Amino acid sequence: MDGPDTSRRFRAARESEWRQLEHILTQAESRSVRALSDEDLLALPILYRGALSSLSVARETSLDLELVTYLEGLCARAYFFVYGVRTSAGSRIGEFFARDWPGAVRGLWRETLVSLLITAIGVTAGYLLVSADTAWYASFVPDGLAGGRDFSATTESLRETLYGGRDQPLALFATVLFMNNSQVCMLSFALGFAFGVPTMMLLIHNGAMLGAFMALFISRGLGMEMGGWLIIHGSTEFFAIVLSGAAGFRIGWSVVFPGEQTRLAAATAAGRSAGIAMAGVVIMMIVAGLLEGLGRQMITSDAARYAIGLGMLLFWCAYFYLPRRTA
Repeated sequence: MDGPDTSRRFRAARESEWRQLEHILTQAESRSVRALSDEDLLALPILYRGALSSLSVARETSLDLELVTYLEGLCARAYFFVYGVRTSAGSRIGEFFARDWPGAVRGLWRETLVSLLITAIGVTAGYLLVSADTAWYASFVPDGLAGGRDFSATTESLRETLYGGRDQPLALFATVLFMNNSQVCMLSFALGFAFGVPTMMLLIHNGAMLGAFMALFISRGLGMEMGGWLIIHGSTEFFAIVLSGAAGFRIGWSVVFPGEQTRLAAATAAGRSAGIAMAGVVIMMIVAGLLEGLGRQMITSDAARYAIGLGMLLFWCAYFYLPRRTA
């Protein structure tokens, strides 16, 4: 079989159509589909089917690899313009907020309940252990995070941490807190593949740290004040952490119970839906960081703090779980 001659004859018979298709695609890619003439728009699907036919023949007859690679790339480019859904960046972002993100979160409702329950167990355990023996406090709250808020501090100094600090560099403070809390979220999600065990441990530890803080302030008669200090950002922040845990559990459970798929395929499929939820978690953590580093430091009224925190909680619940029309 004269391979090189066959390849040259095959290319000569069809190359003009390929070049025409390539020219149309280059125009559409450099400007937009609207820049194409009516003739080009009508020719595009015909030329695409012709290129597919050429690719099929080239593969079946084992023509040279360079030609096959060229036709594969040409067909892939054409497929996008013939069958692809073309939307603007603004439309895609709007679709994410209107449907993709809340839909992904609703799909994780079972895992979200489990994640919330595990977090609540951690909070309860931390509170009870520290209330019974203050030596547990250092086990749950590192010195760097405590920032002087421990059982050696006076009641007045603890009160000052709840209402003072308005002279701090607030933007930097917000950034540091955002990075710390985001790390918990990312690890809860990323470590879910290990059967969800590291995710569960992170949620318990994070909840225990909150419970230890609660035990400290409640023991000094500052429970309501601490609640306002926490809820203004915590309703968003802890919601995000619970969702990140739910996303991690979704991947972990898909590895343990892959069904008819392989474990890798099941984890990949679970990761797609969980990844959409995690993209939204990043947005929630940004909001929580701003509320924590800016709003909480400038708003010192307990009533206002509770109103903002509870308002944010109602907003997230309504946004994620209220029924909405489907397109």
